[in-house]
Amino acid sequence: MEKLEDAPKFKFWKSQIEANGLTINGIKDHFIRRRHNGEVLFAMLELDADTPEGDKIPPVCFLKGHAASVLVCLIDDQTGEKFVVLVKQRRISDGSQTYEHPAGMVDAADDPADVAARELGEEIGLEATATELTKLNPRLWFPSTGTSDEAMHFFFIERTMPRAEIMAFHHKNMGNHSEFERITTAVATLPEAHKLVNNVNGLLIHFLYLKHVGDYETMKRL
Repeated sequence: MEKLEDAPKFKFWKSQIEANGLTINGIKDHFIRRRHNGEVLFAMLELDADTPEGDKIPPVCFLKGHAASVLVCLIDDQTGEKFVVLVKQRRISDGSQTYEHPAGMVDAADDPADVAARELGEEIGLEATATELTKLNPRLWFPSTGTSDEAMHFFFIERTMPRAEIMAFHHKNMGNHSEFERITTAVATLPEAHKLVNNVNGLLIHFLYLKHVGDYETMKRL
């Protein structure tokens, strides 16, 4: 059973807090969820720390660590039409079936591109290597700086293939039962995907990808 203070995500978060000039007086854990192998997955922490300006930092931190998200673009080899592969699963935000891009947790000791490539195999059945992925953000971006340490790595991958092979990725049953994942895949055009996704990270990755490849016509349709 991994101790909180030994978890790579905890050690990285604590080191960043201290590197940015905060003085830590104490840290209390109110809840820890672990993976089936005993590793720390999430933790709800209460932080007592002073800022360099002499203030108290807001105390609550949902320790989650980093995550890697991948936009998978499959291109029809006859028409050039682009499709993305989404994953659909229930999320605790509102309990609904939520459409997202393949993604996975990244511990501080992991290589984000390796994690992203592995998640493609596990969540949509696409075999890929880290070298095939293109990074979309130059540094860590935080979705919720006031309440969590979660930081995002965004990637994309393009593959050209026949339409039949593209559609073979539609409605596949995937997921990891040990992590309580029940995943169904979905293939959609980018404008269709933009209407299905309600996750801010997922919406952002659409714009990052289209800007990177210079597809401003599709961007106008989102």
